Amino acid sequence: MKKRQLGKSDLYVSEIGLGCMSLPVEQAAANNIIQVALENGITYFDTADLYNKGENEKIVGNALKSNRQNIILATKVGNRLNKSGDGWSWDPSKEWITDAVHASLKRLQTDYIDVYQLHGGTMEDDVDEVIDTMESLQKEGIIREYGISSIRPNVIERFLSKSNAVSVMMQYSLLDRRPEEWFSLLENNSATLFSRGTLAKGLLTAEGLTRASKTDEYLSYTHQELLEVIKVLDALDAPLSSIAQHYVLRNDVTGSMILGASSEKQLLESIQSYHTEVPHNILQTASELTKKEIYMEHRVNS
Repeated sequence: MKKRQLGKSDLYVSEIGLGCMSLPVEQAAANNIIQVALENGITYFDTADLYNKGENEKIVGNALKSNRQNIILATKVGNRLNKSGDGWSWDPSKEWITDAVHASLKRLQTDYIDVYQLHGGTMEDDVDEVIDTMESLQKEGIIREYGISSIRPNVIERFLSKSNAVSVMMQYSLLDRRPEEWFSLLENNSATLFSRGTLAKGLLTAEGLTRASKTDEYLSYTHQELLEVIKVLDALDAPLSSIAQHYVLRNDVTGSMILGASSEKQLLESIQSYHTEVPHNILQTASELTKKEIYMEHRVNS
């Protein structure tokens, strides 16, 4: 599997990254999926301290500890679980990030995190404090690089302009092309895109038409529009899931597509789709068939 450089850093990430949120809660089952990922060249693994109230990090840590030196491990911070454990609040303070990173290190059974990501963000955050905290953790060797997971353009623009962040995670697919407007911002700040939602909740797979028939709407696509666009995309001379993946990868700003998997079979299907080549003209046609929209909220100049 090919790798891509993460910003201007020394880190290189596999073009498919395993989104660990979907892993089974049973350790043995999760181990099997992660082993399939490793055997097929996936080296980027993405989790968050919020997933399953921290249990996901424990599962990932257990599964990857013997391969730690061969992989790029990423997690996220900012969502603080309530003491009751039945909800969370947003806390990007230096105190919380510093406490949280050490808790993540313990759960992940490692002494450093490769990519530490702010798990959201608002314009009310003290962004200078957040960045200073990330920079301090980096100097201490606790994290190697840092980034942000957000779909808010104003938050992303401010974070990138003030920091040395190497990555931005955004929902991006053929059915959600809103991030494309901001690719130049990422490139100008030497930041790499981590795309999530590449398969649009399974709409951009072989099961797309079946799923679309049961979906009332998807973003600005009405039920009928969704059925129509999936039908024409599915008729193109390449598997729909392959078109979806290679559409995201055709952009140089993309680093990894974060794909989830709840079974070995599901992951192997995604890997097979990745290895199926798709001609440029089909990707161009797919682009012409789908909406190129923009974020209407959280504008940089709003």
